[in-house]
Amino acid sequence: MNRTYTDDPDHDYGPTRTQQRRDALAVLSLASQLADMPPAKLVRANLPDDVLREIDNLRRITSHIARKRQLGFLAKVMRRHDDEAFDGARALLGENREQQRKETAAMHRVEALRERLLDSDDALQELIDQHPDIDRQHLRSLIRQARIERDANKSPRAYREIFQLLKMLNEDDA
Repeated sequence: MNRTYTDDPDHDYGPTRTQQRRDALAVLSLASQLADMPPAKLVRANLPDDVLREIDNLRRITSHIARKRQLGFLAKVMRRHDDEAFDGARALLGENREQQRKETAAMHRVEALRERLLDSDDALQELIDQHPDIDRQHLRSLIRQARIERDANKSPRAYREIFQLLKMLNEDDA
């Protein structure tokens, strides 16, 4: 009688090869993110010493292939440790992603407001109502100049200046 690996339903055969591959790729991805993390943040992550040493080695390598090989070695060193050893780093990376999402959303709002200002004078009045201390004359002149630049297909100097002004207003509100 031939027996197969499914004959004993109580036996734990461990993770499948596909799952092992996924886990290895996840560790490799985390290793890459840790290598890109600023040194000050790495210190806060409370990583094991051997992992920090390998990250430092990886940062010194400039050759693409050698760097890729060292990244793989870093992932191998990381797999020797329990998953909990990297919880602090994962938390910092998650915090970083959330912060980036917030900053990106804020920039999109500023860009949308700039477009509304160029398309409609009503948006200017709304902005003035929200920020009564804004330099109205300067803002009106920038909007007028940005419209001229846009129509004449010139370099968007005033367009950029409006963005910087709105960005400062947005930072003051936060």
